[in-house]
Amino acid sequence: MLSRTYRPSADLAPFVRRFYVFEAPLPDAMVVEDFLLAETAFVRCLLRGDWAGETGPGEWGTAGKTVFFGANSKPFKVRVKGGFAVTGFAIRPSGWHVLFSEPHHMVADKMLPLQLLWGQLADKMFEDVAEAKDDAGQLQAMENAIRKRLALFQPCDADTQMARFEIIARTDSTIRIEEAASQVGLSVRQLERRCLAAFGLTPKAILRRSRFLDSATAMRGFSSPSEGELGALRYYDQSHMNREFRRYTGMTPKVFASAITPLQTAGLKLREESRFED
Repeated sequence: MLSRTYRPSADLAPFVRRFYVFEAPLPDAMVVEDFLLAETAFVRCLLRGDWAGETGPGEWGTAGKTVFFGANSKPFKVRVKGGFAVTGFAIRPSGWHVLFSEPHHMVADKMLPLQLLWGQLADKMFEDVAEAKDDAGQLQAMENAIRKRLALFQPCDADTQMARFEIIARTDSTIRIEEAASQVGLSVRQLERRCLAAFGLTPKAILRRSRFLDSATAMRGFSSPSEGELGALRYYDQSHMNREFRRYTGMTPKVFASAITPLQTAGLKLREESRFED
């Protein structure tokens, strides 16, 4: 799999975390089943390939060519047949309220046509992305669409407290909720309400997922935590670790360690590469 990531322009950085391009020149008959566990909502333009998501037990469906994915509280199974090419962007929780009308918890764990949320702007963005000749053109098309969306919301300011909590969740996943709330200047109840609206999950669920992702990233070899950091990430006992891995992957840690998960693994690599960025 070939992956390329790009930072947004300065004016969009408070709202968009990253742009990315994924390409995989796979045999036409090859089927890859994997799962996503996204910390933030993201949008994908499916330029090539036969993509589907599990919409129910054993049921697979699509959401068109311009797809919105809500943040995940559990693994979201996906399947692709043959080679594929996608481009898209990850949305910062601090920018949620100026890009979407709905609170995030209403669309968490869902795959939807972006048209349901952005109307005709989603169609226009896909047309421009598909016509682009290179990565730069695709990024420009997406940035233009995002700016048009932002223009609908005035004032267009990012949520600085949610931006702070995003950093905390990515860099200190074992922090106590009370301490995190204090650091962002909110009460615990206020933090819970704001996180549901911006992240799609409660603060506890966000940190729990982040702790698992920190552990999975280390297991995949993309990070090298110190002994102290690794000790903080360790679960109480093997039973606890098994429960968390089953919750977020559907596998035991032993099975996950040797499982082939190209899409999920690419996400872990990208997460680690951008973990300490503002």
